[in-house]
Amino acid sequence: MNEFGHKPKNADLSKVGLGKVGEIYWNLEPAELVEQSIVSGQGVLADSGALAIDTGEFTGRSPKDKFCVKDAKTESTVWWGDVNFPFTPENFDRLHARMAAYLQGREVFVKDAYACADPAFKLSIRVVAEYPASAMFAGNMFLRPTGAELDAFEPEWHIICAPGFHADPALDGTRQHNFAVLDFTRKMILIGGTGYTGEIKKGIFTVLNYVLPQERKVLSMHCSANIGKGGDTAVFFGLSGTGKTTLSADPERALIGDDEHGWSDAGVFNFEGGCYAKCIDLSKEKEPQIWEAIKFGSILENIVFEEGTTKVDFADGSKTENTRVSYPIEHIPGVAVPSMGGHPTNIFFLTCDAYGVLPPISKLSPGQAMYHFISGYTAKVAGTEAGVTEPQSTFSACFGKAFLPLHPTKYADMLGEKMKQHNVRVWLVNTGWSGGSYGTGERMKLKLTRAMIGAALRGELDNVAYNEHPVFGVSFPTSCPNVPAEVLDPRATWKDKAAYDATAEKLAKQFNDNFAKYSQGASAEILAAAPRTAVKA
Repeated sequence: MNEFGHKPKNADLSKVGLGKVGEIYWNLEPAELVEQSIVSGQGVLADSGALAIDTGEFTGRSPKDKFCVKDAKTESTVWWGDVNFPFTPENFDRLHARMAAYLQGREVFVKDAYACADPAFKLSIRVVAEYPASAMFAGNMFLRPTGAELDAFEPEWHIICAPGFHADPALDGTRQHNFAVLDFTRKMILIGGTGYTGEIKKGIFTVLNYVLPQERKVLSMHCSANIGKGGDTAVFFGLSGTGKTTLSADPERALIGDDEHGWSDAGVFNFEGGCYAKCIDLSKEKEPQIWEAIKFGSILENIVFEEGTTKVDFADGSKTENTRVSYPIEHIPGVAVPSMGGHPTNIFFLTCDAYGVLPPISKLSPGQAMYHFISGYTAKVAGTEAGVTEPQSTFSACFGKAFLPLHPTKYADMLGEKMKQHNVRVWLVNTGWSGGSYGTGERMKLKLTRAMIGAALRGELDNVAYNEHPVFGVSFPTSCPNVPAEVLDPRATWKDKAAYDATAEKLAKQFNDNFAKYSQGASAEILAAAPRTAVKA
């Protein structure tokens, strides 16, 4: 066995059953991992200098193939159901042994890193990867230790990532050949059968969502965050495609992070050291900060080049609409150092409402804030997925249901307490359609959304007049600087008012049907925030 790179003093992979792997590349620099990817035929350089890779069969996460070991630790704490599928300890041991046998004699790429920018909550992670790009992704997305920290590095959690290893469902207890299995007792994650790198970052996010609220009294959040020049922190919740990364990358504010954060008694802190942005239809004009971040050290996933060139065609979604770019957070100018901020002054819930019903910005009462947080609404539009021919509602509790090992009310209760304790203003922002549903109306212009969020951050919406939405009950402003007044009232933007009323009624029913499963544990204040059906303006 040959070993290369920066190996910690006490490093030994045999402790996790990998004592018979081949060459080990310890903590290689990004340039070395790029070289390894290109030499092995697993990547090419784009004209921007970024490494372009294909993740193979899977170009996104596979939620139905994510499992959690059910044992004495997790049996009564994990929220078992359609998100957290149980896996036996015996199956985990067998799968782990078979992965170790698969990696025997093969070269592996190890990346040591941390999660949690607040030193009080730092989690040490060791990723053992079959592919160099997977190790590079971990280096981009997690917090990077100094040389001295690497020398003394002791991992608390291990991730073993072997895309080339395919499980046998009959033998291993998986659903199909790909899998991501978390074991909270062994503190280990097994990923196989898929090259999609997002499984690595979301595995650790799930770990933090389990550990921090229970053991450290920290609210873990699927959100982006930034901080103003006056020190005010803003938090942006939202599902994929709602603008979480885009809207937090504000040249007037310092980015804390784009996806995962904790909220402790001291304030907000980033879990990660990088960004993982969607880049379908990316342009320099619309998203200059993300555009400029795509350079050497970044990883582009599943993009298509213009024919005969290495120039990316960002509009081409023929491989997937989920094209992505991973880059260290330092690729964004003016980031917060360290990636921490105080308690939020403003919280924004972002939704891409493809029905065109919700106002482009509205102010929420505490009860409404909790209702919409538990609901976690957005809508998929036609054409983005096979079989989607009209808008389809998606409800993801706490804007991150797929990553919640605990019951959603655990996170919702913590958020409610913190919002009231720190008197946080909460806004619902529709980055989706106006003037009609998808196919009839138009997508809300990014510059208008930025103007509305900017006005909220500057306090310019505090003393304007508000109207109440007749169905959803939220309060939307009648005026906003740099935004045409007619845009602010969604019903007014529709030519066919009866069609708007019918669509609003339909969406309200979907909200109420979804919330029914959480209603038993909800307070009267939250229940009163539900949309009112059979209401006409």
